[in-house]
Amino acid sequence: MQIQKLHEILHDSHCDYAFFFQEQGKTRFFERNCEIFSSASLIKVPLLLAWAHLERSGEVDQREICCLDDEPQVQGAGFSWLLHARQLPYHDVLMMMMALSDNLCTNLVVRRLGLDRINQIFRDGLGLENTRMERKLMDFEARERGLDNWIGAQDCARLFDLFDQLTPQEREWMLPMLCIHADCLLMRQIELDSLVFYHKPGFIPGVLHDWGFTNQSRIFLLTQKVTDQLAILEIFGDAGRLMVEGAD
Repeated sequence: MQIQKLHEILHDSHCDYAFFFQEQGKTRFFERNCEIFSSASLIKVPLLLAWAHLERSGEVDQREICCLDDEPQVQGAGFSWLLHARQLPYHDVLMMMMALSDNLCTNLVVRRLGLDRINQIFRDGLGLENTRMERKLMDFEARERGLDNWIGAQDCARLFDLFDQLTPQEREWMLPMLCIHADCLLMRQIELDSLVFYHKPGFIPGVLHDWGFTNQSRIFLLTQKVTDQLAILEIFGDAGRLMVEGAD
């Protein structure tokens, strides 16, 4: 599918969207009708980068031991609340946060860093303008009070640059966490195991996102106010094929 045709379909979808695609060495395509999105699980990508930022200065260490019982045992995505082992290094907690989108593990990372510190790093350390954590995951009381987690479309484009700036050692431990995710919206129409896609999807009712990169391309599709989920999932599949077919 040509990229302009995909843009027309998104325009007619009657949802908020932001779509980015760039092949290596080529001009990027970046269209959106909205800038700030409810982040769903996509907030875990800048959260992982915030951990790496703090680890560079010695404020945290992924070898540090985390007690899984230090937070309320929220469920949803992931299975850490079911584990018999209740103490793990933060490396494993971060891995489950990314690969399984584990909500308990995410809340443990938020507990370790602190919401205020996380948002300060998002803003001053990572240069993200519209990305903010206002609550832990599965905190329905906070959500009822109007608190949520947000991510900006332009910030999602900046995330690619932040991954480019990682040291080889950081890439060695972080990238595997991004390529073993069980869910993938953008690879719905791509043959299994035919492409290494480092990514993070996120979805809650009315909100579907997928952000990631291969060795040859960068892509994300953010959507919210979705009323026809099946139709949007088809669009995700069409968008993902650009990673193997190109934009022409």
